[in-house]
Amino acid sequence: MELERFMEEVVRRSPGEADFHQAVREFADKVLPYVATRPELARAGILERLMEPDRAISFRVAWEGDDGTVGVCRGYRVQHNNAIGPYKGGLRFDTTVSLGLLKALGFEQTLKNSLTTLPMGGAKGGADFDPKGRSDREVMRFCQAFMAELHRHIGPDVDVPAGDIGVGQREIGYLFGEYKRLRNEFAGAFTGKGVAFGGSPIRTEATGYGAVYFAREMLALRGDTLEGKRCLVSGSGNVAQYAAQKLVDLGARVLTFSDRDGFLYAPDGFTRDQLDQVIELKTRERAGLSALAARTGIAFQERARPWAVPCDLAFPCATQNEIHADDARALVQGGCRAIVEGANMPATYDALKILEAARVSVAPGKAANAGGVAISGLEMTQNAMRVTWTRGQVDRRLREIMRRIHAQCVEHGEEPDGWVDYVKGANIAGFLKVAEAMLAYGVL
Repeated sequence: MELERFMEEVVRRSPGEADFHQAVREFADKVLPYVATRPELARAGILERLMEPDRAISFRVAWEGDDGTVGVCRGYRVQHNNAIGPYKGGLRFDTTVSLGLLKALGFEQTLKNSLTTLPMGGAKGGADFDPKGRSDREVMRFCQAFMAELHRHIGPDVDVPAGDIGVGQREIGYLFGEYKRLRNEFAGAFTGKGVAFGGSPIRTEATGYGAVYFAREMLALRGDTLEGKRCLVSGSGNVAQYAAQKLVDLGARVLTFSDRDGFLYAPDGFTRDQLDQVIELKTRERAGLSALAARTGIAFQERARPWAVPCDLAFPCATQNEIHADDARALVQGGCRAIVEGANMPATYDALKILEAARVSVAPGKAANAGGVAISGLEMTQNAMRVTWTRGQVDRRLREIMRRIHAQCVEHGEEPDGWVDYVKGANIAGFLKVAEAMLAYGVL
């Protein structure tokens, strides 16, 4: 009942924002019982204050296409909470972008950044612009128009954006270049930059690699390894590609990739050469997976998700709400033992409850995919120090950060029977650091 009363107020204050409601429900379900044991948190209204972003900025973005027509999009930056450091979070260019979605992702980012133990607050932003099918010059003009407003609200000690869906190194280059021109300064106001102009090694790979490092810690806790494990990977973008690459390197078998049209299925697992073909297809040709199926003969199932394929581990790396209740039941029936979220909020609340009841371990995105923002935090450090660490140095730090995140989840999520509720552990651990900082500041 307490959860429902809490959610009624959240919905009343933020009507029509289903993604935000979903993120808050997953969090509150696990954290409300803990807050009940800490009356000082309730008196200070910490939960209620966390439900409201510090600010949400909305602005018009007018840009010119190659044919001379003018497009109009809406840009956003949700600066959710900076209790433990400057706002930090990605920019997403996709037609699904809305204020409610960005509020949800900014809220999740606050908890995720807290889990890294690095001094970063949480934010998220973007625009309802789809870069797919656009020329490089159209994307450049859009990024410059977007930055004409956003530059007023960011900076290395204020808010440091990065990439997300639809925003890769090409877009980051255009955005940072325009920021540098408008502000007349070279400062660490963006992460995910090219190594040639202040970026960090393995930033591109970090989210996928980090998810696999987290999975390895989950298995090690039970005296097991990734060797020979059958793994389902959804998506075929940055996170999916490098999660799959690291899984193969560590001896696992990657059975699937997916995109909006369906999924590829290799029963014996993708070879390293086939993984390279997926990366080439998606990063250079920008084509669908069905094209690779036609070339190689790998099975492609149209308009389907991979969750009915029997597996040991699942890595949802595409987008939010790709695992529904029926998918969760299929995963349980197929023998899945753990789900490691490379994407943000890939499972619905109903799906999470089914998986929890079946004692399938779910590593939530705020923990499992924190590798990307962790390396962004290290990029901020390198920028401030005017140094660049080696690939090996950064990878070692990433492995250690994911190990610490896993330890926090176990500390706060282990049940009396020894099973670890990673959703509970991640939410409580992420919340605690932010809550203590907010208490220390008084009423703000």
